Amino acid sequence: MAKKSKTSFTHTSHSLWLWLGLALLVLLADQFTKILIIGSFALGDSTPVTSFFNLVRWHNNGAAFSFLAQAGGWQRWFFTGLGTVAALLMVWLLKKHAGQKLFGLAIACVLGGAVGNVIDRVLYGYVVDFLDFHYAGIHFPAFNLADSAITLGAACLILDELLRVRRG
Repeated sequence: MAKKSKTSFTHTSHSLWLWLGLALLVLLADQFTKILIIGSFALGDSTPVTSFFNLVRWHNNGAAFSFLAQAGGWQRWFFTGLGTVAALLMVWLLKKHAGQKLFGLAIACVLGGAVGNVIDRVLYGYVVDFLDFHYAGIHFPAFNLADSAITLGAACLILDELLRVRRG
């Protein structure tokens, strides 16, 4: 029985490191692309890539869709603290549920994205956004790879829950 427990622990430990590694890859890709944008674009610059997509440099002082962007500065530290607490919770969730593949993928994506945006807030005081999709003159709010990973992770969490309920 002890052997089975050790094998289970080892599998869980390996899975945890896999998910943390994936979160690190998301974080590194996010930060690398933001460094490229900061080095190549001035604030507000835009380069068309396709008829519906531009690369831009935009600074978001708030949260999603610039929520609380004009709040006077306190939101920087509020969202930094919130992101840090969320990251710690996600590491705990990954440790506790490391063997669950879809759940682990989801949490790793959200974790990497959340930490990427926290790093921006600490270093710059805002989040660097650069992906600008538009249609017929209407622009979706600019976003970044961290936001994309968070969105993908949230979709995977919803799918994981739907599948869990279906199995249950």
